[in-house]
Amino acid sequence: MPLDQAIEWLNQYRYFALFPLAVIEGPIITVVAGFFASLGYLSLPIAYAIIVAGDLAGDVVYYFIGRFGGRTFIDKWGKYLGAGKEQVELLEKKFNKHGNKLLFIGKLSHGIGGAFLLAAGVIKMPLYQFLMSNLLATFIKSLALLLIGFYFGYAIDSINSYMERVSLITLGIGVATALIYFFYFRKKPDNLPNHD
Repeated sequence: MPLDQAIEWLNQYRYFALFPLAVIEGPIITVVAGFFASLGYLSLPIAYAIIVAGDLAGDVVYYFIGRFGGRTFIDKWGKYLGAGKEQVELLEKKFNKHGNKLLFIGKLSHGIGGAFLLAAGVIKMPLYQFLMSNLLATFIKSLALLLIGFYFGYAIDSINSYMERVSLITLGIGVATALIYFFYFRKKPDNLPNHD
């Protein structure tokens, strides 16, 4: 959805538009909501509560896509959600040991968070654990973005452009890390020494 359209809906419908926009648009609409709060169009505490709820709802959608769509979905559509097959395979292995920490990191990152959320669903992490792991990061990230919008919202175009660049860079780093792991560090069974 174009940013101008999202801003127009938020201006027209206020809180009624904020929840679905937070689910669909995520970080940039949080910045816009902060700017609207600075102008007096929205209450900052109410906007914060709605954004946290919308953000968590969006995360749950990713989780259930991973849980019920599983590998078939990831193989076919994951790349469009920022979660390619290689990324999710790498994350699956790490999730078994460090699931809570990875969700926290993934949630605070911009651009590859979807891969972490899908991976949690694919490995069937308990939903309660998933929500609790995401909650603290959601509180922190949403508040930070709201305050950016509140104090610097006049530069919304620059902020949006910056966030898009950060997203692309983070996605590139994630893909590069997965490729390096799979091609250079993963030991293949036929390369292991034979002890016969």
